[in-house]
Amino acid sequence: MPNCECMENEPLIRVGIFLSLFAAFALAETLAPRRQRLYARPRRWVTNLSITVLNTLALRALAVGLPLLSVGAALDAGRNGWGLFNHLGWPVWIEVTLSVLILDFAIWAQHLITHKVPLLWRLHRVHHADRDIDVTTAIRFHPIEIALSMLLKIGLVYLLGPSALAVVLFEILLNGTAMFNHSNVKLPLAVDAILRKVLVTPDMHRVHHSIRREEHDSNYGFALSIWDRLMGTYVAQPAEGHDEMTVGLQWQDDRPTRLRWSLLLPFQRK
Repeated sequence: MPNCECMENEPLIRVGIFLSLFAAFALAETLAPRRQRLYARPRRWVTNLSITVLNTLALRALAVGLPLLSVGAALDAGRNGWGLFNHLGWPVWIEVTLSVLILDFAIWAQHLITHKVPLLWRLHRVHHADRDIDVTTAIRFHPIEIALSMLLKIGLVYLLGPSALAVVLFEILLNGTAMFNHSNVKLPLAVDAILRKVLVTPDMHRVHHSIRREEHDSNYGFALSIWDRLMGTYVAQPAEGHDEMTVGLQWQDDRPTRLRWSLLLPFQRK
């Protein structure tokens, strides 16, 4: 299975795309905000970005004990002929398309499971504790959850045997759409209606961050919107409207803006 020659520069490419998209969405939500903020940006962003740095270090540590992360696993599977796609010999465009669809569904399923399994929910609620949902919320995940998610992706990559190109494209899609649908951007309703037929939009995903249980347990998608529609977990709009809905967890206060509290949240009784 052919792999893109640019894989040697893959980390730099992904970082460049990430920073460009982050800056673009941060600017967009400054110019056209959807909701009024509860807290000033610096207060929350220091915490959320610090968590992101810790997540990067966690993945670096994981790579020491398990040298192959998702892209490396794809290269290794290709070299050894492991995984489904390495035995089918299908055209690259079919393989890439199916790989992205399967991986995106797996992330959807993982997200749903983190809401249903109490131990995993303890980790995932660090993400939901953010009371102002914006572009930095997309990267606010507990380091342990990030490590577990990477292990899932590595295992799935070995089973599927996609090309490294397919995995890189999926990771770029996942990161980009996650920042997009968490951003506090006000889209024209007509644009939102068209986009959400394929992608998860900010208004669609914001419903998932509601404190209302029936809304909180919906719209699990990060990239493609089709899975929630197919699985019956799609909720179009919040009952109280986007301006009046409450984002976050029912019992919280301003503590999610603090780094230490956020990291210790999974180990607290609430």
